[in-house]
Amino acid sequence: MGCKSAKTVTTGNSNLNLSAKQLIKANAKQTPSFKTLAARVKIDYTEGTSSKSTTVSFRMEKDKAIWMSKLGFVKVLITPERVSFYNKLDNTYFDGNYTYLSDLLGTDLDFNKVQNLLLGEALYALKANEFDVSTQENQYVLMPKKQLDAFELFYILDASHFKINSQQLAQATKKRMLQIDYTSYQEVNKQMFPQHIQINAIEGVDETRLQIEFKSITLNEKLKFPFNIPSGYKEIVLK
Repeated sequence: MGCKSAKTVTTGNSNLNLSAKQLIKANAKQTPSFKTLAARVKIDYTEGTSSKSTTVSFRMEKDKAIWMSKLGFVKVLITPERVSFYNKLDNTYFDGNYTYLSDLLGTDLDFNKVQNLLLGEALYALKANEFDVSTQENQYVLMPKKQLDAFELFYILDASHFKINSQQLAQATKKRMLQIDYTSYQEVNKQMFPQHIQINAIEGVDETRLQIEFKSITLNEKLKFPFNIPSGYKEIVLK
């Protein structure tokens, strides 16, 4: 079933009386269920004083592949095993592990975390016995009872639809911070998907910002994921 139109989800009546267990259960019920997803995605990228904006075709096969294409000139394929892309405009390509994306956002990533980020799901699993809950400004705040040694983590959840409004990771020793804000959601086939995502990654004095907008989402269509690195291209090697 496809869906040519979607409506933005608006905040309704708040329920601020849930325990951590109840909140995490309510959040899990909002996890979208689908086999494939296709969309148009607008991406605004800013690093320092440099800014770029583009719109790409986006396809996802749940738990298997994330694919993006810019008019066939630039293609990206992310699988559980690899991160790959090529650029016909400068005849370069990258084919390797998740170091590239992890360096971009300043935190260790894998396929599941990237997929969760794009779907408005928690980067790290929400387990009721491991989190404390509080409320702040008409929202829920979930924090681990014991923060991890590597970084501090917390989630802010909407008190009406229970999806994540923000997830934040901080590594004080490395002066790193990653903040992912979901500023709006949209309903497609009675399921909730992010509409606007804002990502801020800070390392020392360097800041990278991404704004992602999902448009024209369709679900469960038969999709192809064409990707073949042309011969003779120069490999991008990470230092």
